[in-house]
Amino acid sequence: MADPTSVAQEYFDALSAKDFATVAAMFADDIRWHQPGGNRFSGTHDGSAAVGALLAGMTTVSDGSFELTLTGPLMANGALVAAPVHFAAKRDGAVMDQDGVDVLRVEDGRIAEVWLFSGDAAEEDDFWGAA
Repeated sequence: MADPTSVAQEYFDALSAKDFATVAAMFADDIRWHQPGGNRFSGTHDGSAAVGALLAGMTTVSDGSFELTLTGPLMANGALVAAPVHFAAKRDGAVMDQDGVDVLRVEDGRIAEVWLFSGDAAEEDDFWGAA
């Protein structure tokens, strides 16, 4: 069985490299994704197809500029892995540039659930646009 921290590291490496095929393959079929805020992408997204559509939408809205990097060590507690991150994107004069925390639940070597926390929810909502 894959160590949750190793799975999370592979996920963040693939995300940073914009290797979305690897990212998608790491999701459990019944993944549950909790996107914060009050914007068009906020809420709970269930299933790998819905999460794939979410990420594709974010890529489109950000004109492919979305970047996410780890800013510290991954921290595990059983199946949960917390990751300090920095994320940024630009589009049409709008800028999003902030820190956050991503929490992943890893089951059977795949990402089963994701919770995202943003350092500046208002900035993120402004960037992504109204719900």
